[in-house]
Amino acid sequence: MNAFELTRALIDIDSVTPNEEQVGDYLFDYLSKLAARTNGRVEKIQVEPQRNNILATWGDPIVTLSTHIDTVPPYFDSREDDTHIWGRGACDTKGIISSMIFATEALVTSSVRGVALLFVVGEERNSAGAIHAAKNGRGSKFIINGEPTENKLALGSKGALRFEIIASGRMAHSAYPHLGESAIEKLLDALAKIRRIPMPKDPILGASTMNIGTIKGGRAPNVIPDDARAELFFRLVDSGDSLKAATYEAVRGLAEAKEVLTIPAIHLGNMEGFETAVMAYTTDIPAFEGAWGQPYLIGPGSIHVAHTSEERIPKAEITEAIDIYQRLVRRLIQA
Repeated sequence: MNAFELTRALIDIDSVTPNEEQVGDYLFDYLSKLAARTNGRVEKIQVEPQRNNILATWGDPIVTLSTHIDTVPPYFDSREDDTHIWGRGACDTKGIISSMIFATEALVTSSVRGVALLFVVGEERNSAGAIHAAKNGRGSKFIINGEPTENKLALGSKGALRFEIIASGRMAHSAYPHLGESAIEKLLDALAKIRRIPMPKDPILGASTMNIGTIKGGRAPNVIPDDARAELFFRLVDSGDSLKAATYEAVRGLAEAKEVLTIPAIHLGNMEGFETAVMAYTTDIPAFEGAWGQPYLIGPGSIHVAHTSEERIPKAEITEAIDIYQRLVRRLIQA
């Protein structure tokens, strides 16, 4: 099986979060055969029932290659043409997994030791696999996290801050609005104030951004609404503390701001000889909390087609990534 065939085999296993068991079993079996030939060791590490991280090691890990095995919905299977492999998870991250495995195979068959593969569940929802792995670090000095960066070494990635904004009111007949209190109007006023919050900036990561992702509320057109809520997503360039404080202040007297998730922005390691970029998305790296070593972020594929119906990965980038991962691992082992 070559790297393109493995990529398609992984895509063709539905692994939409939290349905990762089957793809985890496939990777465990595949890596067990590689480990048997190369004096390695493979483990299933339970995160939750029917959800396992997969860890393969060759000696005590110095450098760990890691990415996630889950995808966003909806699932659709693979196809390929002369230049690309298509399908759910093609670039996020089935092609990356394939590149990491083939890079590791090349390393360990040439007697390199101190390398590990760590494939985790749950990144697309709550980083459950990485959080679990953070509690069980194996002494790795460096972790190379795989996400679509078009094979450019990321100088940093933005963090994430999610809020649910909840407004309460009092129902009344719409012909007599003075007898009620509109939760929707209060929510709209709160959102208008949030949209006026100045966005923090970072000289490398750029500006924070905010998206109003959902709005729900009301009972019927002729009823003054007693409930309304919205979900917000900030892309952070810092810890998020200033945006949290500003959001709480903006909704004061109008609604409740319920914090759902905070992942701070990160600045990452650079290395001479690699093209660099800045990523606007969030990764598992903060969830690892340094337990697997200094982080680097790089992988084949473009984030611009991840999570879309046109998800695909260039075959040339898969091949290129196999070489890039080997070069990175060798450099870091010698560091």
